[in-house]
Amino acid sequence: MRTYAIGDIHGQLDMLRAAHDRILADRDITGDDAAPVVHLGDYCDRGPDSSGVLQFLIDGMQAGQPWRALLGNHDRIFRRFVEGGALMDARLRADLTWFSPGMGGRQTMGSYGVEVTNSFVPSAVHTEANQQVPQAHIKFMASLETYIETDDLVFVHAGILPGVPMAEQDEDDLVWIRDGFLEDTRDHGKLVVHGHTALDHPMHCGNRVNLDSGAGYFRPLTVAVFEGRDCWHLTDNGRMPLLP
Repeated sequence: MRTYAIGDIHGQLDMLRAAHDRILADRDITGDDAAPVVHLGDYCDRGPDSSGVLQFLIDGMQAGQPWRALLGNHDRIFRRFVEGGALMDARLRADLTWFSPGMGGRQTMGSYGVEVTNSFVPSAVHTEANQQVPQAHIKFMASLETYIETDDLVFVHAGILPGVPMAEQDEDDLVWIRDGFLEDTRDHGKLVVHGHTALDHPMHCGNRVNLDSGAGYFRPLTVAVFEGRDCWHLTDNGRMPLLP
């Protein structure tokens, strides 16, 4: 079974379009138009066009594209702010909020025409966000999956708590985990494909594959293709093996 996967997007609409162009080029070679494309989450924050990214995904799925979308920690914070005004998350560092420098909430709101100044009033920004963020975007974020399994793979935003069955995993771990997962070298039964921890390039660690290559920091956006547990990095020049 062939499956495509795209790492953390973080508001980089042009990069996302280019990633799908690389998938189309690979499909032209393989003749497989039905293989699913899994987006690993973090569609918003830091980059310039979070609104455009969400609309691109919504439009593609409504048009019948075989796309699936996972929940990322940044998506969850965004949704919770729009729905209830919360600026924090259970796993977010206590000294940070969604609008702290580097988090990207200000850029996300800016993509909807909502300016967040240094003297912002949270309730006022929340009110304006409710007026400017389309209900379709809120509904889409509420529909995001927490993990996706195939016969050989588990797709998840951040990772898993090792040794815990997927049906018993905590959402907080699925969208936030690093410690206890990244350093774990055991075989998880299936190859875990994730993002969340930004690197300079995609990395295959044997029991897991990290596809977050730092698009949120204006580094390239990674797209990969899997056939069973075999993995290739899709580039403008075609497939490049991604090996442990």
